[in-house]
Amino acid sequence: MRATQAVNGARRWSLSAVVGATGIVYGDIGTSPLYAMEESLNAAGAFNTEAVLGVLSLIFWSLAISVTLKYVSVIMRADNDGEGGILALFALAKRGLIAGSAWSRVVIVLALAGTAFFFCDALITPAISVLGAVEGLELLDPGFERAVIPVTLGVLTGLFAYQRRGTARVASLFGPVMVVWFVALAATGTIAIGRNPHVLVAVDPLYGIALLSHRPDVALAIIGAVFLAVTGGEALYADMGHFGKEPVRIAWFALVWPALIINYYGQGALLLEAGKPISHPLYLLVPPSLLPWVSCEVIRILVFPSWAGSLIWSVGLLRSSTASCAPCHRA
Repeated sequence: MRATQAVNGARRWSLSAVVGATGIVYGDIGTSPLYAMEESLNAAGAFNTEAVLGVLSLIFWSLAISVTLKYVSVIMRADNDGEGGILALFALAKRGLIAGSAWSRVVIVLALAGTAFFFCDALITPAISVLGAVEGLELLDPGFERAVIPVTLGVLTGLFAYQRRGTARVASLFGPVMVVWFVALAATGTIAIGRNPHVLVAVDPLYGIALLSHRPDVALAIIGAVFLAVTGGEALYADMGHFGKEPVRIAWFALVWPALIINYYGQGALLLEAGKPISHPLYLLVPPSLLPWVSCEVIRILVFPSWAGSLIWSVGLLRSSTASCAPCHRA
């Protein structure tokens, strides 16, 4: 225990750790712009300016509250000797409880339920991310629609077959790739916002509140779709033990959060400019001459970090369970 504390206490952030955290921790949430904006507008029903600005407002404040405030500012403080994850949190809760008591049993049930939900998320994340990436090729050739499902299944099969090479070797490739991806998100979003800066008014939370209050029949569906923008936020806590708190926080504030917000608002600016719903708005932020390259690159490199993110979360969960054993036994 003391050795673990010493190692984690002596850990200092470095540029390589920040880049690594960008690739592994944010591989899932980084794919959300592929589908979150489009699905949220579909859930909102009728397309108009109110819907676009309302959805953007909800996405902005969901990222600010659920990820920045909850995970980055609060939950990451609750580490178990440097480790994070649901079972690390369970170990911390067990320390203050009497073994065999009613509250102890409640905490065990909650930990088991949280672990089950965690693995369910890790199962669906690769499928959704790969599918969203492959669907972009429909913009190049509408006839490719028939091949989306077979190609997706083939990519997933290959990814999981590659898992046997080991997490460290696979994960070492993802940091630089995801840095480039987030820079591209920010660059394409900035260009679109420059053409229609009015979209920035959606930072006001009243736009999100107005959308939900004016469309109460679909309010729950809108909230559920907007939640897609924050899926993967739990990785900040689950993967904390791999890189330490500071690299994860620096990557979020310096690159990931700004890039996501800029790209979502860029998609909103594009939609307002078009005045009608658009399929795959993220791809249309890219100049047509670059679209073939971007579509292929999304499939080739983006799906790998999202898959690896799920794999690393599973490893992080097992590590946190190991870290939780000692305090549980002592209780």
